[in-house]
Amino acid sequence: MTNIRNICVFASSSNDLDEVFYKEARELGLLIGRAGMNIVYGGSRRGLMYACAGAVKETGGNLIGIMPEKLANMGFANPEDCEAFHVTAGMRERKAKMDELSDAVIAIPGGYGTLEELSEMIVQKQLGYNNKPIIVLNTAGFYDKLIEFMDSTILLNFANSNAKRLYFIASSPQEAISYLQNYVPEEIGSKFAIK
Repeated sequence: MTNIRNICVFASSSNDLDEVFYKEARELGLLIGRAGMNIVYGGSRRGLMYACAGAVKETGGNLIGIMPEKLANMGFANPEDCEAFHVTAGMRERKAKMDELSDAVIAIPGGYGTLEELSEMIVQKQLGYNNKPIIVLNTAGFYDKLIEFMDSTILLNFANSNAKRLYFIASSPQEAISYLQNYVPEEIGSKFAIK
């Protein structure tokens, strides 16, 4: 079993999604909390991010919220539910803080922000700046087109053939947590080098 304690969850902040996405986000949060893990998240009470974070808290896990000052000043901050709450100067600083405080990353469905966060973490691992597990939770096939795109970057030689080992595609919250609990870090080295 690994020493993973703090899971960074990248997710949508939208309150207008199909119910299946909230249900699976909540299920992931319940499993994180029951496994004795905590969540590092965007720090609000909105969308999939809070469906997941609220469930972590419900099952005894801690919430570590990280929010840029601009969003906090707009009234989105939720420090009350958090064991620790950090306000950053901007989005870049927010991502750096999330990376610093987490042992693993799970991207559940989200928009442009989630895509940017996931992409940055994959590149950080590719270049050897971290060696933490990165999971894409493909709820209801949400990430099918992205997975197809990532596969095509390898097929067309834009990425190394080992690049698929930088991240794990999970089809369910249970599969994601099982992967974390059994994660064995690989030596990064040159095998993930950029083409």
